[in-house]
Amino acid sequence: MEPVEPSIGWGVLHLLFRVDRARAEQEPGGAKRVLDAIASLEADGHQALTFAVLGHKAELGMMALGPDLARLQGFQHELSAAPLVLADSFLSITELSEYTSTEDDERARLVVDEGLVGDAAEARLTEWRERMEHYREQRLHPKLPRKRILCFYPMSKRRDPNANWYALPFEERKRLMGGHARVGRSYAGRVLQLITGSVGLDDWEWGVTLLADDPVALKNIVYEMRFDEVSARYAEFGPFVTGLLLEPAETLRRVGLPG
Repeated sequence: MEPVEPSIGWGVLHLLFRVDRARAEQEPGGAKRVLDAIASLEADGHQALTFAVLGHKAELGMMALGPDLARLQGFQHELSAAPLVLADSFLSITELSEYTSTEDDERARLVVDEGLVGDAAEARLTEWRERMEHYREQRLHPKLPRKRILCFYPMSKRRDPNANWYALPFEERKRLMGGHARVGRSYAGRVLQLITGSVGLDDWEWGVTLLADDPVALKNIVYEMRFDEVSARYAEFGPFVTGLLLEPAETLRRVGLPG
């Protein structure tokens, strides 16, 4: 099939499965089918993370991402050859926030907050441009590290009559999101956050993937953000799924899918 590539960003597909144990006993080699599908996907320039889900919502989780939605669909189809039952899924695309600071914003901040103009301001702006280029690349084309815990949840912004996010002026939304982002940045090094857009693609408007080594850091960042006005007044959250992020073969062993 011809590639289906977003003009900006990569496709992201979260898949949650249960193991069909009766079928697994009748059809040996299920784990190999999954491992072969992952190897093939990654050979085509995509990435797949596997996690053993904690709780009743699923047993096996996969997060696949890369430039071609057709290839992601092919990966999903290849997994159907294994003894797995798809329990849930979520499709989104990596994106840049429309509320990200612009160069004019940063120039004004340097003047107001630090009193910098002329060459001194330009030197700082050069550093800022380099940081922003790295930030944009990580948001649009992420190379996700293999942390120990993955948490995923979908969310949308409220459209209630007394709390309608989409009725707010852009500058007010940008101000609110700036405060929200400061909370997130305080967890740098402890929690990696990937927010992907699903407006028009799935039932919720965004998907949030959090990666960490310490599950307490996941609990704390979500708890702290609940007190921020963006979440407290304007956010609706879907179900949370958390799992142990492992190498694919170890993930399959832990969920009981035999080779």
